[in-house]
Amino acid sequence: MKKKVLSLLLVTACVLSMTACGSKKEADTSDSGDSAKKETLIMATNAEFPPYEFHEGDEVVGIDADIAAAVAEELGMELKIEDMAFDSIITAVNSGKADIGAAGMTVTEDRLENVDFTDTYATATQVIIVKEDSAITGPDDLAGKKIGVQLGTTGDLYADDIEDAEVERYNKGFEAVQAVQQGKIDAVVIDGEPAKEFVKDAEGLKILDEAFTEEEYAIAVKKGNDELKENINKALATLKDSGKLDEIVAKYISADGE
Repeated sequence: MKKKVLSLLLVTACVLSMTACGSKKEADTSDSGDSAKKETLIMATNAEFPPYEFHEGDEVVGIDADIAAAVAEELGMELKIEDMAFDSIITAVNSGKADIGAAGMTVTEDRLENVDFTDTYATATQVIIVKEDSAITGPDDLAGKKIGVQLGTTGDLYADDIEDAEVERYNKGFEAVQAVQQGKIDAVVIDGEPAKEFVKDAEGLKILDEAFTEEEYAIAVKKGNDELKENINKALATLKDSGKLDEIVAKYISADGE
């Protein structure tokens, strides 16, 4: 009798063991499915820079947002955008909080000391915004004037080189534009495309014909992350060859610059 009971217990144990094994296999399959999900590419930006990045409701949209999304798709990844102050972007990339920085960011020697840059994807100009009745007609007239810039931007970097100028720094570009409109400063140095957007909505202002500087935009990656940089470069080349880059830019900037 004891032998029969023992045999029955052994059979039951085996059945339970097989059931458990079957459950573990299903769990493994489920785990495998989770691991197949796309990785996330985190982009740091400052969404105060139309048409490159700006808010549309709760969403950050614009040229850089669309280009980054297209790059992420080429890499088989999903894009996540983190909006922050412009001068925090490089820190976020270096600390690993973001994978890339894309915010109409110009390649400069100072920035190259802290991050690496991909190939350029856009050419831009720094322009000067003044009141319509201003005596300032070009970059040479900025000497000794009170100049407004957005903190951490290329305009901020270049403004320090203007002889005897007093530089006022603002967290957002439109704040600098409001200041010149209100007569608090004499001029604003800022990127050309955002300047068009700001002046379009601001009465009594104009953009000078003579550009302050010409520059190129690229995507920032953590210094030494050559694999990501090269993968993005390949994606950008594909998007350029296919005409997708031009298509994205044309979506936000018309051929006549309006």
